[in-house]
Amino acid sequence: MCSGTPDVVADWRNLLVTEYASPLAMVGVALIVFPKLALGLSGFETGVAVMPLVRGGTDDTPQRPEGRIRDTRKLLTSAALIMSGFLVTSSFATTVLIPHQEFEEGGKASGRALAYLAHQYLGNAFGTAYDLSTVCILWFAGASAMAGLLNIVPRYLPRYGMAPEWTRAVRPLVLVWTAIAFAVTLLFRADVEAQSGAYATGVLVLMSSAAIAVTLSARHRGQRPATVAFSVITLLFAYTTVANILERPDGVKIASFFIAAIVTTSLISRVTRSTELRVTEVQMGETARRFIDEAASGEIRIIANEPNERDQREYVEKEREERAHHHIPASDPVLFLEVTVRDPSEFESVLRITGEERYGYRILRAESSAVANSIAALLLYIRDQTGKLSHVYFSWTEGNPIVNVLRYLIFGDGEVAPVTREVLRHAEPDPGRRPTVHVA
Repeated sequence: MCSGTPDVVADWRNLLVTEYASPLAMVGVALIVFPKLALGLSGFETGVAVMPLVRGGTDDTPQRPEGRIRDTRKLLTSAALIMSGFLVTSSFATTVLIPHQEFEEGGKASGRALAYLAHQYLGNAFGTAYDLSTVCILWFAGASAMAGLLNIVPRYLPRYGMAPEWTRAVRPLVLVWTAIAFAVTLLFRADVEAQSGAYATGVLVLMSSAAIAVTLSARHRGQRPATVAFSVITLLFAYTTVANILERPDGVKIASFFIAAIVTTSLISRVTRSTELRVTEVQMGETARRFIDEAASGEIRIIANEPNERDQREYVEKEREERAHHHIPASDPVLFLEVTVRDPSEFESVLRITGEERYGYRILRAESSAVANSIAALLLYIRDQTGKLSHVYFSWTEGNPIVNVLRYLIFGDGEVAPVTREVLRHAEPDPGRRPTVHVA
């Protein structure tokens, strides 16, 4: 295309020499205009989104997916090289071949620079074919992005209780994402310029977050050169993101809407699903099973204890207090139950129960994401295994009840007794088959 007009390239090279005092000045200007090319990074985030779809090697395991990691690196490296090449060459071609006024709003190249070149230099037939291929590529890009979302959302949001259980199904999610796509198109009136700002902001925020994560990972591993390099890249993306937001604030508006919608939906989901059992499986150790089998010869009485010092005095005082408050006969043996919250962000987890004898007391110990739900799941498990309804004993938690409710929703503990009863009530509609909760 440039063979007939070699002066165009020559003029461009002369401008580089005459307008910039040094190569450093040229780099500085390039950094300033780099945010305008942010949309050219579009597509790379799609490659990141489909990373979970990479198959990997036949000898991969969930603990060591080495082949999957290797193939993902190949995918991202290939995508980065291809898109970088396209971005540089297309920017060069459009700069030297299209008059500056055509880039302005209302110009023939505004929002369609490559399409302008296709029609201008290769004829309308080729230009039309190029337009159709662009539309198809965008269709496939949207399908690829949706495939990534359909793979990621069911894997993470329901796991943390941030979405209803039905989001694990693919078909409802397809309808939701399709409706959102139509809503965004109508909201921006199918304006390419308006949507490009929002899209570029989303791409840059995603890549900036990824750069920060990689930098922190390199620092955690003690890789100083890599940490410095990734820090520079992170600063570059952060600068580009801020500059893009200041220039095209539409992206922040729509991003804020989506963030608010996701946070609100997540909170509602977390609250409404708080009375689910949240236990996928109960795994009982041999010692714990023996404790329960021997206790099943009479009334199964369990004292819920919040482990503090775990010394002899703690268990003696706790037993004396619960026997006095609940009138438990001195001849009836009791089991202590201690649930420790390790990761409250996990909405569902496997409940592993171990048994321990300490200062003459039999103690059932468990780790879970929520105390009340774990206790309820254990009581129902004991009922199903022994055929007997157990009794669990609590003391009222001191403090503001609203604060205790918030503690439960955020940290998995708090006012355990009433929540345990509610979880049991939702899990077992028949009161006659429901373990008994005592609180004093």
